[in-house]
Amino acid sequence: MITNIISAIIVLGVLVFVHELGHFLFAKKLGVGVTIFSLGFGPKLIGWQKGETLYQIAAIPLGGFVKMVGENPDEEISAKDQARSFTHQPVRKRAAIVAAGPFFNLLFAAVLFFSMNLFGIPYLTAKIGEVTPSLPAEKAGIRKGDIVLTVNGQEVKKWDNLSKMIRDSNGIQIVLKIKRDSQIREIPVTPQLSKTKNAFGEEVQYNMIGIAPSDDLLIEKVGPLTAIAKGLAETWQAIELTIVSIVKLIERVIPAKTIGGPILIAQVAGEMAKRGIRSLVSFMALLSVNLGIINLFPIPILDGGYFPFLLAETILRRPISIKKMENAQQIGLILVIMLMLFAFYNDILRIITPGGMKF
Repeated sequence: MITNIISAIIVLGVLVFVHELGHFLFAKKLGVGVTIFSLGFGPKLIGWQKGETLYQIAAIPLGGFVKMVGENPDEEISAKDQARSFTHQPVRKRAAIVAAGPFFNLLFAAVLFFSMNLFGIPYLTAKIGEVTPSLPAEKAGIRKGDIVLTVNGQEVKKWDNLSKMIRDSNGIQIVLKIKRDSQIREIPVTPQLSKTKNAFGEEVQYNMIGIAPSDDLLIEKVGPLTAIAKGLAETWQAIELTIVSIVKLIERVIPAKTIGGPILIAQVAGEMAKRGIRSLVSFMALLSVNLGIINLFPIPILDGGYFPFLLAETILRRPISIKKMENAQQIGLILVIMLMLFAFYNDILRIITPGGMKF
């Protein structure tokens, strides 16, 4: 339990800091004053003043905020402070400041992926760990422990490449050169179209022969440029996965009970910490992408909820009334609180349900 809590505090603390740092740095760069930089909400636990800004850690560790000069539209601003007021900035500057938080989360994920790749990229070897009965591989004589060397004469070292070649076979016979003990042999096998379930539980069809990888992992050393390219690709894949998952939730392909809150994050963070620093950093990168994407939702009180107001202001050539913005933010706050309560409910249900995750 202690590992879970500490891991969650580290992960969430770092991600909230990165998010708020984006808002803070862009505000400062664009000439907007910042009076408070806070990790957490509620009463201040510790803090220190530097210049006009109070840097603090607050009691409720479920987020953070940056308070800017003139951020509240009905706040009285002196004539000399108007140039430093958020509300008095052009739309493009306000949009940049608002977008900076989610952008920093996505950028941070890319940096984490890149950093891990510099230490080498792990991959599953082409060693077979399981053969499914009654499918083509077993019928052709392939066994657990066989190492695939080539497919149709093309060298194979990674499991990802092997599985792609099988899926892309279009059901046409392929020849696997395998190593079994000290012997090399060639085995022809014809993939068949079979039904399986993807990561979202949907039934899909793939060409397969009925094999699964072993647990053997190797590390591929790569240079900085390859690490950067791989990191950007992994970040984009995480963005796509997050968006598709949200769409699947809306379509009810993914059940709503899978939505988790801080307790689930603590459980997963603790489990990743036990597996090693690489697993924990990977989890932090994925969570950072999630935080960045979700904060772009056009829901008032989230960062993305500010953009419809900016768009309307651009079209109408005048600011939206304070009353309308306040009403929208109240609705957004209610929606966010309801979602958080639902996530907490799911977390608690997982703990008390037999077989569910427990501390």
